[in-house]
Amino acid sequence: MNATANAAAHMIDLSHIDDLARRLSNLVPPGMRESREELQQNFKSILQAGLGKLDLVTREEFDVQRAVLLRTREKLEALQQAVAQLEAQLQAQTPAAAPAPPANQH
Repeated sequence: MNATANAAAHMIDLSHIDDLARRLSNLVPPGMRESREELQQNFKSILQAGLGKLDLVTREEFDVQRAVLLRTREKLEALQQAVAQLEAQLQAQTPAAAPAPPANQH
């Protein structure tokens, strides 16, 4: 099993994959049941490989990124408040109707 498939397998409880592979093998016609365990193992390998191709993250990685996002959002809100306060201070210090100086034209 490659590293990606291994990581995907750890994200989903292997008992669920085993159960799904077992249920799939039970759907095989009775005449082919001699190789049922082999089919079950193949189903399991195919399911793990398919999950490995998906771009999934573990719950732990998701929770870490969620916490980072929340902290970033809090910092952004604090910065927005600081900018608003600075803009208010700047407006209070400048004359209300002062026209903008003309651009230098040579």
